[in-house]
Amino acid sequence: MSNTKELVLVPAPGIGHLVSFLQLAKLILQKYDFISISIFIIDFPVRSAKLTSYVDSQSRANPYPTRLSFVDLPPVTITSNPSLPSFYFEVIELHKPLVKRVVEDRVRSGLAKPAGFVLDMFCTTMVDIANELSVPSYVFLTSGVNFLNFVFYVQSLANDYGLEVCDIGAKFSDPEYESLVSGFKNPLPSKFIPGFFKEEFGTNMLLNLARQLRKMKGILVNSYAEFESFAIQALQSSDDKKIPPIYPVGPILELKREGEANSEEKVSIMKWLDGQPVSSVVFLCFGSMGSFDEEQVKEIANGLDRSGVRFLWALRKPPLVVKPGVPSDNETYLEALPEEFLDHTINRGKIIAWAPQIDVLAHPAIGGFVSHCGWNSTLESLWFGVPIGAWPMYAEQNLNAFELVAELELAVEIRADYFMDWKIGKGTFLVNAIEIEEGLKKLISMDENRRKNVKDMGDKGRKALEDRGSSCRWLDCFLNDVLSTVVRGEGRYTSP
Repeated sequence: MSNTKELVLVPAPGIGHLVSFLQLAKLILQKYDFISISIFIIDFPVRSAKLTSYVDSQSRANPYPTRLSFVDLPPVTITSNPSLPSFYFEVIELHKPLVKRVVEDRVRSGLAKPAGFVLDMFCTTMVDIANELSVPSYVFLTSGVNFLNFVFYVQSLANDYGLEVCDIGAKFSDPEYESLVSGFKNPLPSKFIPGFFKEEFGTNMLLNLARQLRKMKGILVNSYAEFESFAIQALQSSDDKKIPPIYPVGPILELKREGEANSEEKVSIMKWLDGQPVSSVVFLCFGSMGSFDEEQVKEIANGLDRSGVRFLWALRKPPLVVKPGVPSDNETYLEALPEEFLDHTINRGKIIAWAPQIDVLAHPAIGGFVSHCGWNSTLESLWFGVPIGAWPMYAEQNLNAFELVAELELAVEIRADYFMDWKIGKGTFLVNAIEIEEGLKKLISMDENRRKNVKDMGDKGRKALEDRGSSCRWLDCFLNDVLSTVVRGEGRYTSP
């Protein structure tokens, strides 16, 4: 153990971030027996029972007990309104002294200082801690390379064209405006720019992120060269030499959750799918924060009813408070459904609250996935060769939808310019039943060539992770860079 080098991983609050970082840690530990990893757990002032349960189960099932540890940071006290966008970042900033203290205490106790920090994109201000220790910092981007290109594009509007934050927001809000973003093959229409990025806080967040990213020694991305080749090449051949090296090391997915038992609900779902024809069922699921108000639920139900397609619908009850929140995993929103909907669809549909998404997507009965286009869900759908019906809701998901539908033609559009407005607790507009019906029919009847392209992209993801695959080689480059055993400059993309 004396020759072991330690990496400190700092995911942002939220179980989704932690899951991605844990899978990255396992990928590294499986490949390099001289590395140990500590994952620092940041949570909100009111502890999440779901996150605590997840950490406990992963600790018990830890396949690397001597090389993988969880550092559970104490909760902080914060008086800000949790509904404000700034609340999330304040929680992270208040944890900075705690992270610093733990690392410094370890060094003072005689342990070697970390070989490197790997930070969430929301935790990049912790580069200050690493710099004080003369330790290199990297960021692990759990979004796609398309988002990274967009971040640097926004910065170029401010730096190269002298636009103020309000001017950038005004451009993005102009329905006629199209952005010429490096890394995108097609002009990006304003309707595909997430609504949050059109607001002052969101634009400032992107500008701050771009500045912080440039302080990093490298950027790991949960993507792979064969999937986002155009976007990756645009960054790695950029004239802007201050952009750090990019390491596409994905797809990094939690395909099996250690320590998780089959629940009665999961058994019921899988049994129902077993009784459906191959590639006949549309799976509707909108992520950990995805839910709809009653009016939109009725339109989805009417669209499903009109379409005649078989469906499995994760219809979760929205949070009680109108703010970004997590819908219930235990309650369906049946009271929002139109009368007689369940009677009309009893022989071809099933409504659930919680969905074992990986198991569902892996089932041969699934022929399409109506998704919010969250990055993990996108990679999972491709992994199992399931075409996506794009219905983004928040964060950078509209960009993901644009890439899947317009750039790569791996998805069909349900409504790719949709965006959830948390201030009013509903979408910026109502997607009507006719649009939904048409989208569902397009998805389930997607031609065989496009379905094959989706499946092929999933196969390429598997090969990227194999020994000497593209992502495997980029992971080698990253570890070599951390250990300073290779010459800088190897982080330039060359085709596998």
